[in-house]
Amino acid sequence: MSLDPKDWKAFKAKAHAHLDTLLDHVEGIADGPVWQPVPAEVATRLNEPPPLAGQGLDAVLDEFARSILPYGTGNPHPRFFGWVHGAGTPSGILAEAAAAALNSNCGGRDHAAILVEKTVVSWFCRIFGLGPTSGGLLVSGTSTANLLAVAIARNGKIGASARAKGNSGIPLVGYTSTEGHSCLNKAFELLGLGGDSLRRIPVDDSFRIRNDALEAAISADLNNGLVPFIVAATAGTVNSGAFDDLRAVASLCKAHDLWFHVDGAFGSLSALSPSLRFLTDGIDRADSIAFDMHKWLHVPYDAGCILVRDLALQRAAFGGRPDYLLTGRALAGGDLWPADLGLELSRGFRALKVWFAVKEFGFDALGEAIAENCRLALLFAAKAARHPILQVMAPVSLNIVCCRLVPPSLPPERWDQFNADVVAALQEKGVAAPSTCRIDDKLCIRVCIVNHRTTERDMDILLDELVKLAERV
Repeated sequence: MSLDPKDWKAFKAKAHAHLDTLLDHVEGIADGPVWQPVPAEVATRLNEPPPLAGQGLDAVLDEFARSILPYGTGNPHPRFFGWVHGAGTPSGILAEAAAAALNSNCGGRDHAAILVEKTVVSWFCRIFGLGPTSGGLLVSGTSTANLLAVAIARNGKIGASARAKGNSGIPLVGYTSTEGHSCLNKAFELLGLGGDSLRRIPVDDSFRIRNDALEAAISADLNNGLVPFIVAATAGTVNSGAFDDLRAVASLCKAHDLWFHVDGAFGSLSALSPSLRFLTDGIDRADSIAFDMHKWLHVPYDAGCILVRDLALQRAAFGGRPDYLLTGRALAGGDLWPADLGLELSRGFRALKVWFAVKEFGFDALGEAIAENCRLALLFAAKAARHPILQVMAPVSLNIVCCRLVPPSLPPERWDQFNADVVAALQEKGVAAPSTCRIDDKLCIRVCIVNHRTTERDMDILLDELVKLAERV
């Protein structure tokens, strides 16, 4: 039984109409609410039993338009300031459709999708200056990339026996800052190292890892018979966008023979902007780098990447195929398969949407969009700092402003809850969608600008709404 349309002409008409619906949605995104909750009746309708009989394409498209399309996360909207979500582009829709049409399995074999991924990876190796032996792999996101990096570093420290015998009782320990991402803990847990084996090093007043404290922790562990093996520096912390001193961390890692990893989920891409590139000084000395393309490159979710200075070490950590997958002639050919570099054999064509975005806009324009987001963050912080009811709680290192409403009519012990309520109110009104974080154990309104559609007017709207909500107390 074929699942192709019986009437291709009619199907194409419906497909074109559906594409128009999607593009109309993106074109008018700024005119609607940033976010709106899924109504109870819609949630009930979506919670349906398994459909044994098909409903037909018309019914499915109609249900999508009514029950799913209006209730997204909101990140394509110019006033989505929560977390670090890329905005996407209209051409990203076309790239995803093209990948679906090819339906390539990018675990390996000899076909164009594999070549595209290798090309895309090589672009970023050159951007970050990793050298001719480098390479990498596209993955779902930086959480997975960090996991792979820790695995490669562990295997490199222990040797070839790690894959068969695990840690063999070797007491490995690693390091990141107190601002490092929580996924690093998960990586240590999943690899059997234990979350306690990841040392959380204090940060300075700019929320960068304190290198004196890092060196002291390494020395203490060595004196106690432990085996340090990795430092995960951060290029753009999730709370405030702070950058560790990558060059200093690189030198410390070299002195102690440690793997130098950079979690650069979004901040590492500031290397694309001439005015921001200084922040990533030293990233070219990294042994591995993890970052996302679905953030500041605005490709559709999901698309992350791990880069490794010495690709042979990545292959040693993950290579090895059963007989039925061994390289042969024709389609079974290809020297290095992506499956040799990570966990997945079945992989989608993630590289195509990255290739589309970079080819369409170029790295220079993408860098300009990043720089504009950072300019808007500085502008918003300056305006907020001038307002007596707002406090800016952290230096603006990149594109994140952490601020806090301090209404004099409320006692300070109620300010945390008030700021949380204001963030929820902004989201529920659909006006803007910031998030929250804690700075010095104080709950803050976190304004993260990652959207190429955001303008100064959007920042002014957010500021006005914050002040209005505070003045109503």
